Amino acid sequence: MRIGLVLGEAANGLRRNASMVVSVVLVTFISLTFVGTAALLQLQIAQMKNFWYDRAQVAVYLCTTVSTAAGCTDGEATEAQKAAVEEQLNSPTLKPFIDEFYFEDHEQAFANFQEQFEGTPAADYVTPEVLNETFWVNLVDPSESAVLVESLAGLAGVEQVFDQRNYLDQIFDVLNAASYTAIAIAAIMLVAAALLIATTIRLSAFSRRRELGIMRLVGASNRFIQTPFVLEGIFAGLIGSLLAGGAVVAIVTFFVQGYLADNLSFTFVGLNDALLVVPLLVVVGVLLAAVSAGIAITRYLRV
Repeated sequence: MRIGLVLGEAANGLRRNASMVVSVVLVTFISLTFVGTAALLQLQIAQMKNFWYDRAQVAVYLCTTVSTAAGCTDGEATEAQKAAVEEQLNSPTLKPFIDEFYFEDHEQAFANFQEQFEGTPAADYVTPEVLNETFWVNLVDPSESAVLVESLAGLAGVEQVFDQRNYLDQIFDVLNAASYTAIAIAAIMLVAAALLIATTIRLSAFSRRRELGIMRLVGASNRFIQTPFVLEGIFAGLIGSLLAGGAVVAIVTFFVQGYLADNLSFTFVGLNDALLVVPLLVVVGVLLAAVSAGIAITRYLRV
């Protein structure tokens, strides 16, 4: 096969259908940007889980004078009840699961509350005695928090045993929903890109139907005829995927690391994560274009 002639035919096709090629590039760019965003969201969720799940604590809230839980009918937890909870935490049953724990009394809880809600109306009205005294427990394996909950929830003087991972799960559910939405939009856009690539190739082939007829008459193989059209699609897909990769890198560099990291105390995906996603986008874009173009020109030549 004469490579120069094939490349020349592909270049002619791109020049004749420049507006359609630009459309393919734009649709591919937008769809793969959504794919890259979804991939980054999944990497972000994985990083946050690894970072925060290991730091999540189990809070053993003790009864206060205003508690209405079933185990708080006698009012605020007594010293004997606090000692019973601490004894249970130090028992041979729970000790293997516990890394460390500490006790927070009313005054410490009030100081933390004032620091957290400084400047809000709640800070002016809350008093120390209405805030729970709490045992804060760090587990060796946070996923085994159910053992602690089952052992302490029924003790006298305990209002609630709460696993902080429940808060994190709500955040991760929102992030997962955003990720799935991006994937759904990306899938729709990829279908649109595939259809647009196929339409572009068919129009390109129709505009050169006389040349194709002559090629067939002189015995040119289907492979020789099809290759320039496939290359046209690959070129458009490659440009679109590279633009999407650039957009993903820019989003991470200027928005995630440049804005979010400066304003929020979370761990975020970095440039290395974005560079891992870029090859995926290029592969998806090139394969999508090659397959769509190949199917389109094959069907056209059969007509």
